[in-house]
This record gives sequence, C-alpha cells and structure tokens, in this order.
Amino acid sequence: MFARIAEFSVRNRALIVLLWAIVAAIGLYAFTVLPIDAVPDLTPVQVQVNTVSPGLGPAEIEQLITFPIEAAMSGVPRVREVWSISKTGLSQVTVVFHDDVDIYFARQLILERLQQAREEVPEGVGEPELGPISTGLGQIYEFVVEGEGFAPRDLRAELQWNIKPQLMTVPGVVEVNSFGGFEKQYQVLVDPDRLRAFGITLSEVFEAVEDGSSNAGGAFIEHGSEQYLIRGVGLARSLEDLERIALAAEDGSPVQLHEVAELRVGDALRQGAVTMNGEGEVVAGMVMMLIGANSRTVVQAVKERLEEIKPTLPKGMRIRPYYDRTELVDATLHTVRRNLFEGGLLVIAVLFLLLGNLRSALIVALAIPLSMLVAATGMVKTGVTGNLMSLGAIDFGLIVDGAVVMAENVSRRLAHKPPEQPALPLIVGAVREVSRPVTFAVGIIIIVYLPILTLEGIEGRMFRPMALTVVYALAGSLLLALTLTPALCALLLRRGLRERTIIPFDRVESAYGRALEWALGRRLVVVGAALAAFLAAAATFTRLGSEFVPQLDEGAAAASVIKLPSISLAAAVDMHRIIERNVKRIPEVTDIVSRAGAAEIADDPMGPEEADVFIGLKPRKQWRKGLTKEELVAEIGEAIDAMPGANFSLSQPIQLRVNCLVSGVRSDLAVKVFGPDLEVLREQAERVGQVLAAVRGASEVQVEQVAGLPVLEIRARRNDLARYGVRVAQVHEIVETALGGKAAGEFIEGQRRWEVVVRLPEAFRDSPETIADLLVTAGDGAEIPLAQLCDIELVNGPAQIGREHNQRRVVVECNIRGRDMGGFVAEAQEAVAREVSLPAGYHLEWGGQFENLARARLRLMIVVPIALTLIFVLLYATFGRVRPALLIYCNVPFAVIGGVFALLLRGMPFSISAGVGFIALCGVAVLNGVVMVSYIDQLREGGRALLDAVREGARTRLRPVLMTALVASLGFIPMAASHGTGAEVQRPLATVVIGGLITSTVLTLLVLPTLYAWFEGRGDRGAQG
Repeated sequence: MFARIAEFSVRNRALIVLLWAIVAAIGLYAFTVLPIDAVPDLTPVQVQVNTVSPGLGPAEIEQLITFPIEAAMSGVPRVREVWSISKTGLSQVTVVFHDDVDIYFARQLILERLQQAREEVPEGVGEPELGPISTGLGQIYEFVVEGEGFAPRDLRAELQWNIKPQLMTVPGVVEVNSFGGFEKQYQVLVDPDRLRAFGITLSEVFEAVEDGSSNAGGAFIEHGSEQYLIRGVGLARSLEDLERIALAAEDGSPVQLHEVAELRVGDALRQGAVTMNGEGEVVAGMVMMLIGANSRTVVQAVKERLEEIKPTLPKGMRIRPYYDRTELVDATLHTVRRNLFEGGLLVIAVLFLLLGNLRSALIVALAIPLSMLVAATGMVKTGVTGNLMSLGAIDFGLIVDGAVVMAENVSRRLAHKPPEQPALPLIVGAVREVSRPVTFAVGIIIIVYLPILTLEGIEGRMFRPMALTVVYALAGSLLLALTLTPALCALLLRRGLRERTIIPFDRVESAYGRALEWALGRRLVVVGAALAAFLAAAATFTRLGSEFVPQLDEGAAAASVIKLPSISLAAAVDMHRIIERNVKRIPEVTDIVSRAGAAEIADDPMGPEEADVFIGLKPRKQWRKGLTKEELVAEIGEAIDAMPGANFSLSQPIQLRVNCLVSGVRSDLAVKVFGPDLEVLREQAERVGQVLAAVRGASEVQVEQVAGLPVLEIRARRNDLARYGVRVAQVHEIVETALGGKAAGEFIEGQRRWEVVVRLPEAFRDSPETIADLLVTAGDGAEIPLAQLCDIELVNGPAQIGREHNQRRVVVECNIRGRDMGGFVAEAQEAVAREVSLPAGYHLEWGGQFENLARARLRLMIVVPIALTLIFVLLYATFGRVRPALLIYCNVPFAVIGGVFALLLRGMPFSISAGVGFIALCGVAVLNGVVMVSYIDQLREGGRALLDAVREGARTRLRPVLMTALVASLGFIPMAASHGTGAEVQRPLATVVIGGLITSTVLTLLVLPTLYAWFEGRGDRGAQG
C-alpha cells in the first residue's frame, strides 16, 4: 500500500504539490491562532470552594463550614482527591479531578453539590462560593497603584471601582484580585453609656440603621392619560442622613443616631497588606487569565486597556507593573526559536554536504516547515499550547529522517543512471524500494512516544503536549516522505543528477570498509565489547541520581515567608519593610513586593503570618561577572534570614504557585503527617522536620504552623446566664456586633458601594479588661458586667487546620539543593523510618515533586515494555521473520550506552526530561537498523552471498545511516548547549539523544552487520563461502 501511495505521488506530482500548498495554508492559519505560553499549565483540573466568615476561628471554620462542604463533595464522580484548609475567617476546599474531566463540567458538578452543602452550613456564618476559573499560570500580570498624597484607602477604592471593572471587560481576563490598602467603610461607633442613658439596646440601633437607609417601589398610578411611577426615597446620601436616623422617643423627644453614636468614614478590618521596595504600603492588582486563553494576547490587551485607564485616574496616581508574564514567554520563545533556527541550519548544511546536491537538500529540508505546519494544525485542534516543552522538544533531524532516506535513494539511483534510460521509471522504482521500510521506521519512532501519552498528573501535563506535538510532526513528515518528497524528486531531479564526490566522505567510506572487515573477522570480540559497554552503562545509571524535571529559570525569584502565628498585620508589614530593604541592596534585584495575608479573593489562603514575596531580577547579562543563579539565591536567602523570626522557602513565582495548587505546599518535597489530634500531629511533624534538616541537601525546612494563635475566648457560663435571665444570643451579639462589627447596610456613592458597620468604639474593646466590663441587660432590666456571665480567657488556639482524605494533617516541607531528589528522598525516608515512631492511628505520606517522579517511574515501567513489544511486532511485520527483528532490537540497549555516559559527563541526574530523550533515541536507533537490515535482505533475495550482501549493504547504507544520525544529533546540539531561559528543561533530553546517537551509530555500522553475519550464517552455512 505504501509503495502504491509513493508511486501515485510520482505520477500525479502536480496534484500532490497543490494539496500540500493547501495543507501549508491551513497550517499557517493555525500558527496565527495557536495559544502561546512559556511552559505547559501543570495545574490539575480542580475547583476551589471558598467561604469567607470574618471572626470565626479555625476550629469553628472546620466544624461549621469545612466539614459540611467536604461531606457534600464525597461521591462526586471522577474526583481524585480533596484537601482543605481552615484558617481564621476562611475555609478553602479544593476538589481535584482526573485530567480527562472538562473544567466546566467539573465546576457544574461541584456547583450542584454546593447547593446541598449550603443547607448544612449554619445561616450567617458564610456563603460558599466557587473560586475563579483560573490555574497556576493564571496570574499573568501584576501591578501596583501608587501616588504621593493618596491614602491607601483612596488607592484601593480607585483599583476596586475604576481599574478593576474596566480590566474585567478584556477578553480572557477572568478576575482581577485586589490586594492591600484599606476598604472604605462607614462606621457607626455606638457609645454604651449613651445607650444606657436613653434606654436603647445595641440591637435596636442595628435594626434602625438597617431599616433607615433604603428605597422602595410602589408600582405606578394612572393619572389621566399618563402613568406615574411611584418611588419611596429614603436612601441615605450623606453622613448627615445617617446621623438623623430616628431610634426612639423619650418623653416625646426624638432620639437620633448621632446622639448615641459617632458616625465617621473609616477603614474596614483587613487580613492582607502589600509593601514594595521597603518604602511602605501600596495597593496591588493581580490579573488572572481564563483557562485556555492565550497569555501573550491577553497581557497585550491588558496593557492597552491600562493605557486607556491612566487618563481617568486622579492626578498624581500611577499604575506601575512589576510582573509581566510575556517577559518569560518571550524569553523562552526566543530560546526555542534560536535552538530551532540553529538546529535547522545545521541539518540543512549536513544534508547538502552528504547528498552533494542542493536540489536534493532543499527537497529534504522542505520537510521541516511543512511538518511544523501540520503539527500546528494538530495542536490547535487538540488544544495543545505552544510552549517551551511542546515546541522546544521538536528535533528537525527526526522530522527529515524519512525524507532523507527517500531522497538519498532516488539521488543515488539517478546518479548511476545511464544517459539513455528514462528517469521517471527509475524514480518510481527507487521510492517503491524504500517506502515500506521508511513507513515502518517512522511509525516505530511514533510508537516510542506513546508511553509519554499515558503519563498522568503533573508529569503528564508537562510531557503529553510535547509528545503530541512530536507525533503530529512525525505523522506529517511521514505523509510528506511518501507523497511530496517523491513528487518533488520527480519534478526537480529527473532531468539529470550528476554525482558529486565529497572527498571527506570518500575517506569515511574507505575507513568504514576497513573497520567493517576487521569487525567481521573478530565477531566475538566486537559483540563482547558491546555487551561490556552496555553492562558498564547499566552500572553507571544506578549512580546518576534522579530528579523530576530540572527547574525552569523564570528570570525572577519568589519567597514564601512565615512568621509567628501571633503576629499582627501591622507588625508583619514592618518586618517586610526591613526584609525588602535588605534584599534590595543586592545589585541584581530590581523590585521586591511582599504580599502578606489574604487578598480580596482568597484563592491562596494566607494569614498575616504568611507572605509571598516577589523578587524581580535584572537580565543575566547585567549581573556581576561570574555570579551564578545558585549564588544569587543564596545571597537573597541570607538577606531574608537576617530578619529574626522569619522562616522562608525560596522558589520562583510560577513554581511557587503551581506547587501550592498541585500538592497544597510551596516546596519541592512534602512529608504529610496524618492523624486525629492536632497537638500530637504537631509534635510528630516537629520531629520529622528535625530529621529532615539533618539530611544532606535539605534546605529551608519548614513545619506547618498549626498552633500558637492567641485567642480571646468569651465562654458563657450557662448557670449564670439562667440566673440573670440572659440569653446566649445576647452574649453573641456583644461578640459579633459590638466587638467584631456587623454590616447593617450599604452606603451608595454613584457606582461605588460601601458597608455601613455598627460596632463599639475601640476604647471599649481594646483589651480583655475593657471587654470584661461591657454590660449586658438582664431579664429584669439590670446591667450585668460580661465578666459575671462569661469566662474571658486568653488561650492558644490552632492557627490553621489542614485536611486531606477526610483526615487532619500537618505538612513538613523542604527544598533540596546540591543533590538529586531521588537520592535525597531515599536517605530521608530511611532516616525518618529509623528515628520517628508514630503512635497508632497516625501515618506518613511523601509528596511534592518526589511523588510525581515516583508516579511517572511506575507508569513508565508498565507502558515502556508494552511499547517495546509493539515495536517488535512492527519489526516482525516489516521483515516477516523473527531473526532480523531481534537483530534490530539489539540497537535499543546499545543506543542507551551513549545517553547514560553523556549524562555522567555533564553531571546531570536522570530526570523525566532525560527519560523522554531515551525514548526518542530508541526510535532513531531502530530506524537506522531497519534501513540497513532491509537492504541487506534485498541483496540476499537477489542472490548475493551472505558476507557479500553484508559488506555491500552496510557500505551502501552508510550515507543514509550517517545522515539520519547526524541530522538528528545536530538538530539537538543548540538545545544541548543553550543557556537561555528554559534551556534547563531541554538540556537533559538533548544530551541523551546526542550521546546515544554517537554509540548507536557506531554500533549500527559495526555490531549490527557483525550480528547479522553471525546469526544468519548459522542458518545458512553454505552462504558464508
């Protein structure tokens, strides 16, 4: 069938060229709409359920909100895991689905269950809501709003009511999160002494404020031929309107609100603040992108909209960006473009030098852009993003392999053609001769990528797009090799082709002939040396170490800083100012922005004791001479560590965010301790942290802070309440309204809305003693101090309560520096097992990137043997016999030899990136074996003796074997040598392929013919003569 396709293409070459022109046009359009980002989105399909409940502590949040929501999520189909965090005033439940679930379907499932959960959550403690439909790569643009003479309250108001609504209209923007500053609030500060003097209760004040500012509709009346709309207007439009709200009448005199309370414009209580460069507080906005949107397009649209917004800001107010995703996107794409361009030039140069003809080289080179266009079409149709992994892992050498074999065979036949012989039949015969082996060889390369498509979790999300892109490109190259390449050969080469002898290649052929004769005469030595090399490589592999994937250099740093749970937000702000000044002294740092506590939309639940610190860095060329990224990170760590009481973990912005969303932690490695009692969990986690810190390579070891939050408990004594005739609700009214403040309505200023909050002045609630003196009205009208009705005690409560698998858990996390992850975890697990003995009912789980590595290894151990079996089936289908299939199979382990030693020479551990390189390497090794063995078989079928067939077949196929190996390896050289942004992830893959192709090519040219002669000779002794 494949031969008929190639023959049809030669005879209908004009039609084939036209069809490929249409394919190219479709591909060009696909490139224009292809979503572009720096890296694949590693965030799992997940839905967050956030519930804000100001004033409730972690224990109450867990019992009243988190439990019911978790219970409602039980049984949701296709859910992989559920974890939650309960903190002061916030519950966040994260539901993680399997990767094949559509995000919109997942949100619909959770929304349905949320209706059930809302019935179980007590009224008034919070309204569960779905988080934004965004991911770890969703925070694409961040900026601060600043200006001299503007209070943080004014900056926040401008962001919230002017900038944010306009940015939300940008296509692809799903949310703009506000952080820092103060939210404006109209406050009714009730004086308890005045209330008693007028005989008014706090609840009566609250109800009066709630009812005293509203409008009403009265339908309409008909008056003659007209219709009048009826409105009742009572909405307060100024503080004076609020002050004149009537409360009661004493002796016929009205009592108005201003007589019992002070009304003022103030600041709402807040749980988050932003500081920048050690200069003070600012207000920050974080633009979040919709899942699946094009980050470059969205950021560009956001920038354009901000330019339109700037003239509408008050004079002197500015918008200053400090994080722009397109900088990373452009840097990684520059690396990819440069590597592809340089690799493509090297491939074309090699093709010209070895084919000896410019037309033949151009025919083969045309496979590069056309295969890329086919790949782009497939990427758009299947939703694959163009990024460092999907585009950067394409090797032009692999793409042109099929076209190389096809064009080389045609060129060789035409060069030896007698002048009087017609060219077209010769071209048809040449393409028919190699169409079947080319098809099976490229098909085998495609098959070796199938194991990558089975990866799950974060490793699947990272490498599946790459595998799909390569498969699309290879499928395009195979179709091109069977159609367009033969058609172009018929169009451009049939008028005659003069063989050009390239002197260096003649010398290579001569040297190869002598080496082959030597190998054929010493078969046992050659095969034994190859086996010894393979055993040495296997032994070396066990000492390489392992890691999940090399870290992408994002061009910026980030730190997660944790203070004591008892710290106030004001103290945290002061601490971060000092940290920022310390870090800003480092010459390579541009900006440093600290976000302490929670944002308006608490997608990342943090208290005042936690902060994410963004550290902008200058381009590498502006760094001090000889300074490495590791040394710079160490300097930043020392600057942060100079601040007493601050524990920290250093990372990068995207990495920090993705780690948090993937596993709920911000570091490379997490040890999760599960059990029922928080205090026992804390003790065991502290012990695990001590053991981890003693393991070589451990850095920034942190134990999740679950205790130490000061809590002022006002605990009602029910006997005393009954004696005085006081209800529990009256005590709660003191706690909720008088102390915490309760919204009684809204104050509307144009399009802006502000809460009207009723509470006591700070003088009546600033200490346990003043709170104890607050009076409660008894059943007989007597005023009873709160201390006579309640126990008021300052205790240490839980700072946060984490849960996973419906169990409480405490996380110990750390980063790993200076050694491979696999070796570190193995040593750490042994140490923890030896030194930590958990009580009954408690257990450990190891997570983070190690979990991803272990899962990927387990999956590959299953699917790689299946793929190798499929390869053998294809080889058997190609030759129809077991022996040649087994011979070619020997190329696979021999190819591994060079890849292992290349990693060793470059000091690289084994990673999933390197594993992908080994997979690609196997495909090329098999291709070369198919090309050689199939031709030797053809010669034998033509009546040639065994050794003659081996000698001539090996010498004839020397050029295509060298060409496929050279173009494949040279295509990866720029990637292996690159130090641009993103090159860290590509280097192991390229290193393995280049090193493996060196040994694979040598073994294909020497060991494979030797094995062929040896094994075939046993079945055909007479042919050896």
